[in-house]
Amino acid sequence: MHMTCAEAKTYLEEFLPLIKDIPNDRKIIIAPPFTAISTFSKFSNFDYLDIASQNIHWEEQGAFTAEISPKMLIEHRVKYAIVGHSEPRKYFSESDEQINKRAVFAQSSGLTPIVCVGETLEQRERGEADRVITRQVEQGLENTDPSNLIVAYEPIWAIGTGKTCEAIDANKICALIRNLIGFNDVIIQYGGSVKPNNIDEIMSMSDIDGVLVGGSSLDPISFSRIANYE
Repeated sequence: MHMTCAEAKTYLEEFLPLIKDIPNDRKIIIAPPFTAISTFSKFSNFDYLDIASQNIHWEEQGAFTAEISPKMLIEHRVKYAIVGHSEPRKYFSESDEQINKRAVFAQSSGLTPIVCVGETLEQRERGEADRVITRQVEQGLENTDPSNLIVAYEPIWAIGTGKTCEAIDANKICALIRNLIGFNDVIIQYGGSVKPNNIDEIMSMSDIDGVLVGGSSLDPISFSRIANYE
């Protein structure tokens, strides 16, 4: 919940020149608040910067106050939708069933869902991380098309805490997710206190294809360093 439309415009004016020379094999996706999506759509360069929504509903329209439908997003050139982020899971008790409905409908509407999975610190300390991730993948991704899918592993205990999952440990979970999905080319990201000083190590891992960036994305210089990782 950051940035007004005016702030989003200022952000892009500083950020876009910093990423204009990123390698052709990379794509940057920004997920602004719903109110700022039109601003990002108007000023973005869609050659290397696309737009995502922070959530999506599983119906085309109706009495679903505070929700947003695919056609409302597609009108503003949105191509991706984050689904099952740890904060809606935590604060609004989103279930794997709801997350699955959002992901399936996003795909059927022509959008690519970015489905987030991850364990709490308590679950990790009890040795339950693999079991939790397996449940979230099996239930949250049921009946989805892995060729039009991004999965983001974001350990809840590493989000906004300054703690980062060791790259090798994150890679093991991402490999588990890939094996569970059974489609080798599925895009798997890591999210959890991703910063300029750890991006190079994270992206050197065999099963991490990208990153889901939180606080570091709010600063154009910091985010551009992440986008231009070596």
